[in-house]
Amino acid sequence: MKSTNRTPVIAANWKMHKTIEEAVCFVKGLIPLILNVPVKVYVAPPYTALHSSAVAARNSPVVIGGQNMNDENEGAFTGEISANMLKDAGAEFVILGHSERRHLFNETNDFIRRKVKKALSKKLQPLLCIGETKQEREEEKTEQILKQQLEESLGDISPEEMETIILAYEPVWAIGTGSPALPKEVQVIHHFCRQLVRQKWGADTAEKVIIQYGGSVHPQDVKELMELPDVDGVLVGGASLTLDLFNQIIHYSR
Repeated sequence: MKSTNRTPVIAANWKMHKTIEEAVCFVKGLIPLILNVPVKVYVAPPYTALHSSAVAARNSPVVIGGQNMNDENEGAFTGEISANMLKDAGAEFVILGHSERRHLFNETNDFIRRKVKKALSKKLQPLLCIGETKQEREEEKTEQILKQQLEESLGDISPEEMETIILAYEPVWAIGTGSPALPKEVQVIHHFCRQLVRQKWGADTAEKVIIQYGGSVHPQDVKELMELPDVDGVLVGGASLTLDLFNQIIHYSR
């Protein structure tokens, strides 16, 4: 049984799913199910449903956030969204550096670093994703890649800022495959990441920072993952689209 003062965060990333009506219905159905859970519950709906979801979640334990944002306050960036816009819509956190943004949209660590700084300056909590590809894993470069992502995405972050950031280890090779990383592999990587935080930002910060696991998370896997010493929550994709499945993940300790 692990002992930690870190409150776990279970987050839903809906990606390009759900209309406004569907999102609001989900949030309203979720609220009564999580009134007394010992975890924090985050939900990242699509931009079109962000404001309506935030209104539906008002005065409840559900925390609403964005799936991505630009590093500029405003400008000629067709299709982009700013931190100010997210805040105005009711977002309290924002997912940054997701592998789909890195690999499908060619986002660099430096771009992600600027977005993290912008989010912090606007009082949006960054949820920073890191993870290696299948090829990088097969070439035994996992630790090298994660170290580079952390150092370059968080290069000028203070210890106080680092304590507010959520890290999410999402092995790219596991996302959407239905096959999550093995718990023993997850613990090794999470411990490695916490040691990196310790080396750069100190022991106190390392003990406070939340590190989630993401990548084909399903109800049957969560309890074993959450019992690992360095796992402080999960970032859920497909299984978060169904209220019953997401509720089972939130109530993993039953």
